[in-house]
Amino acid sequence: MLVLAAVFAVLQLANVTGRDTPDSKNYLSYALSLRGEGKREAAEATIDYACLSGASIAARRQSVDVVRFHGPDPTRRVQSECREREWRNVGARLRAGQTGGHTVPFMPERFMRIFEARPGYPVFLLPFLTLFGVTWGLWLAGVAVTVAGGVLAFLVLRALRAPALVCLTGQALYYVLPCGTTAMRPMTEGLMLALTLAAVWGCVLALDEGGRRVRAAAWLVGGSLAALFTVKHSQALFLGLCLASAGGLLAVRRRRAGRAPGRGVVVVTAAGCCGVLGTMLLARLLHYPAESESLQDLLTPHFSRPDRARVWPEFLHLQLNFWVEWSRRQLWEPLFVAALAAGAWGVLRARRAAGVFVVAAAFTGVLTQAGHPDINIWGDRLIVLAWLLPVLGMPLLLESVLVRERVALPAQERSGPSDRTHSMG
Repeated sequence: MLVLAAVFAVLQLANVTGRDTPDSKNYLSYALSLRGEGKREAAEATIDYACLSGASIAARRQSVDVVRFHGPDPTRRVQSECREREWRNVGARLRAGQTGGHTVPFMPERFMRIFEARPGYPVFLLPFLTLFGVTWGLWLAGVAVTVAGGVLAFLVLRALRAPALVCLTGQALYYVLPCGTTAMRPMTEGLMLALTLAAVWGCVLALDEGGRRVRAAAWLVGGSLAALFTVKHSQALFLGLCLASAGGLLAVRRRRAGRAPGRGVVVVTAAGCCGVLGTMLLARLLHYPAESESLQDLLTPHFSRPDRARVWPEFLHLQLNFWVEWSRRQLWEPLFVAALAAGAWGVLRARRAAGVFVVAAAFTGVLTQAGHPDINIWGDRLIVLAWLLPVLGMPLLLESVLVRERVALPAQERSGPSDRTHSMG
């Protein structure tokens, strides 16, 4: 497990820069402000990082451009243009008095309030930035959280009593599928994936019904939901809702079969319900942006246009159009859908009760995507949590093959009378 994690970390040295997205600037500036830097100092460091990253990408692209590969290095030109553009925008907002909160005002104040409600990821970045600087700190933070996600995938499969090879397969799949690629980017998704896996681990432990394990499971699930609230409270809401629904489904099914629901199922269901209620209550008490504000952000491209008067009907109309187009694209390239089907088959066939919780956790990716039905959102990162289903389910399909091989091979190898006698005995 540790060797696989180390190999993954070494391979990431190929791309120390060039992983950031537009939202990365908001999280980075938030973390720098927590370190005590002022708005201009935080803006300087953030803009330098973003522009260096953009210049690095431009240089790589030109080096393989069939027309311009022999041209002069564009790094300085791209970096200079980027700095001028970013400072013109940020400087104007600072002069206009947009200086509140922790983030640098790269966007309108209403949009930046969304990131002010997500302190968990900037707090996670803080020690890495303090010890290693911006560039290497962000890279190491990405490596740490992605490695942790792979290790948690290993631990979940181990808790399901899968063989070591199956567990290592799940860890490797986490690294090579979009989970690993997305988690390496300086955004909240890596931490969300890791915390969701920690909650799933707690659900699996709870099904063992042992007193100490159920208590540990309660702490894992509850702690993961609490941490998710600080990272992205909508994910805490979705995960709590899905785990509570999965636990309720299992309890009802066991009751109908004449069995007790089980202490572990009751604990996970209660933790999920508490997560939902706690998230809704705290979000209101802390005056976090409401769902209507999120819809306005979506339908007015980050508040660059006037607010929509009929926000819910327009959202539902867009929702329908989005899933029709999304389905068309998936049928064109069905790898994702096929991986989901294989993962669901593997986890429900091998470990039905635990599989219900795995499917529930993966479904939060679908809910997150449904909350942002924008087909142009970069990188399919919103639905990335759904990839946890093939990460945990597909290795369990391999387990059935390994079990058959372990049964068949010794019978093929035994040829002498003593071996046959021992086998009959």
